[in-house]
Amino acid sequence: MAALDAFADRLLRHEPLAKYTAARLGGPADLLYRARESLEELAAVVRAAWTDGVPVRVLGGGANVLVSDDGVPGLVVINHVSHIDIGEDCSVTAASGTSLTILARRCAAAGLTGFEWAISVPGTVGGAVVNNAGAHGGDMAASVRQVLVLEPDSDQPRTMSPADLAYGYRTSSLKARIDRRFLVLSARLQFERGDPEAIASRMEANIAHRKRTQPQGASLGSIFKNPPGDFAGRLIEAAGLKGYQIGGAQVSPVHANFFINRRSATAADYFQLIEHVRAVVLRETGVELELEIETLGQWS
Repeated sequence: MAALDAFADRLLRHEPLAKYTAARLGGPADLLYRARESLEELAAVVRAAWTDGVPVRVLGGGANVLVSDDGVPGLVVINHVSHIDIGEDCSVTAASGTSLTILARRCAAAGLTGFEWAISVPGTVGGAVVNNAGAHGGDMAASVRQVLVLEPDSDQPRTMSPADLAYGYRTSSLKARIDRRFLVLSARLQFERGDPEAIASRMEANIAHRKRTQPQGASLGSIFKNPPGDFAGRLIEAAGLKGYQIGGAQVSPVHANFFINRRSATAADYFQLIEHVRAVVLRETGVELELEIETLGQWS
C-alpha cells in the first residue's frame, strides 16, 4: 500500500460502519478515511487506493446503502467535504460531501427556487447525483447542469453533462457502472429566482409532509423504487406486510416502503426482510419490486 502510506496517520483499521450509515447497520471496513478538508484531499486518498489496487467506496451521509454485517473489504472513504458557491446567474456549485438539507437552506436564503424538494432529505450531493435522488415531485436531473468526476485512467477530472449522466428514475449512467471506479467531486446546478416567502412556505410544507408520512428512527429511506403507475408502499401494505418484522428489522407501520432498525437489528435481518417482502409482493401482486437502496459487502 505504498501510495496509501501517505495517509497512514488518518487511516482507521477495522472501523465499524454502523456509526456512518443511516440505518445504524454494518460491519467493519478494512480501512476507513474521513475526508473533511478539501476536494484535493478527497481525490488524493481515492487515487492512492486506485494506485495500490485497493477496492475503495465513498459514502456521504450513509443513506441509501445497506452494509453487510461482515463489513467491506478495502477502503471506505467518508466524504464530509462541503462547499457551496452561488453564482450571479442563479447557478450553484456544491462539493460532493455537501448535505442536501444544508444546500436546500442555502438556496432558499439566496432566493433560489427549484431545490425545495431536498429539504430534510438525507444524504449528500455526490450520492444524490449518482442516484438521481428526488422527493415531492422534484429530482436532481431537473437542476444538474455539470458534474465533475474523477476516474483512474485520467489525470484530470472529467466534466459530465446531463446527456452523459443519462438520468432516469432513481438512476444514472454512473449508478449503472459495475466497477464503481469513479469519484464525484462536485456538481453545478441551475435554479431560478423566486419569492422568498413562497420558497419558505413550500419547504415548510415538505417538512410537514415528511413528518406526517415517514417514520422516525433509523432507516435507509425508501427501500424499493415505485413501479410504473403505482407505489411500492401501497403494494407492500396490500400484501399485508405493514409492521412485519424479522429480528430487529421491521416494515414501518407508518410507511410500508421504509424499514426500521428497532435498535437490535442486524444487516442480515434487514436483508432477509427485503427479500421476504419482495417475494410476498411478487406472489400476491405479480409485481417484482426493484431495490432503490444499494447493498454493500458480502451477502449469503
